[in-house]
Amino acid sequence: MRLSVFRPFVPAALFLAATACGSPKQAPPAAPPPDAKRVDDSKTGALAGRVLIEGSVPANVPIRMMTDPSCMRAHPDGSALESYVVDRAGGDAGLENVFVYVKDGLGPYYFDIPTEPVRLDQEGCRYTPHVIGLRAGQPIEIHNSDETLHNVNARPEINQGFNIGQSLKGRKDRRTFTAPEVMIPFMCDVHKWMNAFVGVLNHPYFAVTRDGGKFQLKNLPAGTYTIEAWHEKLGTAIQQVTIAEKESKEITFTFKAPATD
Repeated sequence: MRLSVFRPFVPAALFLAATACGSPKQAPPAAPPPDAKRVDDSKTGALAGRVLIEGSVPANVPIRMMTDPSCMRAHPDGSALESYVVDRAGGDAGLENVFVYVKDGLGPYYFDIPTEPVRLDQEGCRYTPHVIGLRAGQPIEIHNSDETLHNVNARPEINQGFNIGQSLKGRKDRRTFTAPEVMIPFMCDVHKWMNAFVGVLNHPYFAVTRDGGKFQLKNLPAGTYTIEAWHEKLGTAIQQVTIAEKESKEITFTFKAPATD
């Protein structure tokens, strides 16, 4: 089959360094609470567990990449969306790409904000990782690792959105979200199938499930917490758990696969 050179029509706005995209004004960085305290690492516990899915898991929708030969070359055997990433090792259906975090219960702790950026890559015409977390005030660095044009369209509801054109391989841009928000969708206006989700929190107690739906939240101070698990198609599930000093616990979230006709 003869492939023609792909020259997408891209509005000039995509080449701007940043565009607000109608998002609200950027929230100011959070200040330490008046009674802020530090976590005593010698007394902390840990929470680990898995996220499972029961029922008939829908097949991921195939991606039609014919509009861009560069994308097709990256996936000669075809590709599909990452709506449901399931690992059945060990018999259970472990659900990956679930964002698990402490939603409530921490109290007036204050944590230093990391200066090292979290990387979000565009590789093979896909966002990698598909789901990530970072801290409010911590940079996110978006890379273009492809020989084709991408744009990064971040569409938060609380933070300032942006739309960055990245026409060259190797280009990278940094942006910062200043307020907690779960979750921020990322899209590409050139390749409509590309999407990712970014969770932003003002504390370090979050994880994305991997390796069969596993997660771990380390160095938790003693307390009673609301733990939430978020999935892009299945919504959220919550559990309340109490962690004593130096205690380790395990919990399991189980989502139901959506009903099919």
